[in-house]
Amino acid sequence: MKREETRRYESFKQACFRWFLALPDDGPFSAAAGGLLALLKEELALQGAALYLFDTSRGSFYLEAAAGITPAERIGADQAEEIVVTSVGGPYMAARLFCPLSDEAPALVELSYRRNSGIDGPLLQTLRSDLSRLLRKLGALSRGTGEEKRYEQLHRFAAKIHSSMQIDDVLEEIIRTLQNVYPSFTYHLLLSHDNHVRGHLPIKPLVLDEGGGQTAALRAFLTGQVQCEETAAPRRSVFYAPIKGVQAVYGVIQIIAPHAAPFPKREMNFISLLAGTAGSALENAKLYEQSRRLVSDLQLINDTMRELNARPRLQEGIEYMVAQIRRSFGAEEVGFFLFADGRRELLPGSTPFFADAAAGRYVEWVEERRRSGNDIIFAGDVHPSVSGPFRSVMAALMQQNNEAKGVCIVLAREPYRFTFDMFKLLESLIQHSTLAFTNAILREELEKLVVTDYLTKLHTRRYLDETIQTSMKCDERGAFILIDIDNFKQINDLYGHQTGDDVLIQVAELVRAYIRDDDVAARWGGEELAVYLPNVALADAVSVARRIVEKVRRHTVPPVTVSCGISSWSPHGSKDAEQLFKQADAALYMAKETGKNCIFVHDHSQPHKV
Repeated sequence: MKREETRRYESFKQACFRWFLALPDDGPFSAAAGGLLALLKEELALQGAALYLFDTSRGSFYLEAAAGITPAERIGADQAEEIVVTSVGGPYMAARLFCPLSDEAPALVELSYRRNSGIDGPLLQTLRSDLSRLLRKLGALSRGTGEEKRYEQLHRFAAKIHSSMQIDDVLEEIIRTLQNVYPSFTYHLLLSHDNHVRGHLPIKPLVLDEGGGQTAALRAFLTGQVQCEETAAPRRSVFYAPIKGVQAVYGVIQIIAPHAAPFPKREMNFISLLAGTAGSALENAKLYEQSRRLVSDLQLINDTMRELNARPRLQEGIEYMVAQIRRSFGAEEVGFFLFADGRRELLPGSTPFFADAAAGRYVEWVEERRRSGNDIIFAGDVHPSVSGPFRSVMAALMQQNNEAKGVCIVLAREPYRFTFDMFKLLESLIQHSTLAFTNAILREELEKLVVTDYLTKLHTRRYLDETIQTSMKCDERGAFILIDIDNFKQINDLYGHQTGDDVLIQVAELVRAYIRDDDVAARWGGEELAVYLPNVALADAVSVARRIVEKVRRHTVPPVTVSCGISSWSPHGSKDAEQLFKQADAALYMAKETGKNCIFVHDHSQPHKV
């Protein structure tokens, strides 16, 4: 080594000593290496200097730090000599010094200098030896202080997250700790759609159905093992650490380095340890949340059943359940369907959307899955073939004794609005409420049977009597028509009683077809039927009777005729139901006596033909 180079190198070592004393204890290795290269460049009048570390996974060297030049991001690992000096064109030379590090992969220091700068072989050998020792000490110092700082952070992190039972707090502390330990890195939490947390956290949904194969993030989630990858543009190294508890993997921490370089094993171990600690805390928080949600769900089911039992009418029960489901799940549309005789009947109380034709595509989507034997009818983002405004769908079957009695369909516009826990709760609600709905249906059917004639399906005489009594208290007028099938005994004798019953049913259906919904048709007794028309004047009642007489004559098989007797009441006349019946009966008697197939009216005091 020449005298001038020796003097400059001694000056470099003195400056290096002062720099080393001023070196921060907790700085990263790359920053310390960058400072050393800058000092080396200045003291030895170099054009530039760069430090490369070895990437065992790719078999090449990657750039760790540089000063004064813009070096290549990577260089090959084909160097066999300890020192290689090459000309880079013009007056410039480049020297690559192979520096073995004790507990790390080897490093390369690349120096760029002028040809006539006086840097020779002996100086490069001395530089190689001294830089190897200095880089080893910097690495050890950086690791020591870094390890101490990181594990202090890990201790504080563990203490804090295990003292909280809030999932949001655990996730927030993960990000805060990583930012403190690795401030230059970028972080994301990749969570499944079942996690609903505050919007300020860097959270991305974890996509579980990649069409083009598994991503590194998905592999980390499914296997519970750390994964690494390198992005192409911009070139970055990405590390995925699963947030894993004892029971399951709850998500993945995505860590993006600011450059393309492999993650050192010690960093991977630390991040994995942090993720595992977070997984245990997150699992505890989830179990606590689940226990609270279970208590809340049981309370909801108990309150719902109490309210349903207090609502004996089916429509009232359905309306209450619709309101409860919309409130509890954030649903927008709720429909209840009953399966009967191979048909699907929309129950009253469902939201109006399900009465519209546009609901058919969602109902059919549910039916296809039910017919295919799929017990889980649930979609966070329904298939594009169901072209409609609603993206979230879930449906629960109304089952009793292992038989599907109906289905409840719940819709929302927002994708992934419903979680799988919500779906399971809906199933429980519908399972418990099905018995209440079945009881309400049976109760209403029983009530209908009590007031319905079993043969004609018209009302019973008792129901008719009660209706007339109520009408006379509330309405202004009313008319009563008594109908008798002419020569009914001859029908029975000629065709048999089965045909006689069939004729009676035909006449009853024709009577029901030509009266209003508010009118009441009843079986009066034997072959006699009766119709009460509330708030109808006598003249209008005669028109109704004429239509019935004409339709019966033309549309019965075998053909029969009927005779009618009509009476009425008004505010100025009698309000006695018995009197009303007697007057109609007297008019009917006159119709039968004067040739049948006609109408008599009891007006004032004497029946007359119309």
